[in-house]
Amino acid sequence: MAITTIKSTYSLDVESVRTLEALARRWQVSKSEVLRRALRIAATTGDEGENAPLEALTRLQRTVRERGVDFAEWGRGLKRERRAVERRFRSGPK
Repeated sequence: MAITTIKSTYSLDVESVRTLEALARRWQVSKSEVLRRALRIAATTGDEGENAPLEALTRLQRTVRERGVDFAEWGRGLKRERRAVERRFRSGPK
């Protein structure tokens, strides 16, 4: 069965063209196939568009709440780790 193709012209910036060409070489396919794959991936990833960063932050905050993360303890632990690393660097190589 023949696959219908439509020839189109698009304008890309230089960096996008270089990326397209690099992917085509890496995947050993045509640039058209790279674009087809990229479109399929973009269509199936569930990208939320403009709200993606805010929604990611909301999910992170919800997860932190659900897991009951104690940020005060986390901060104290981080300080202990940093001090331990500083002491190791000050003492020099063994």
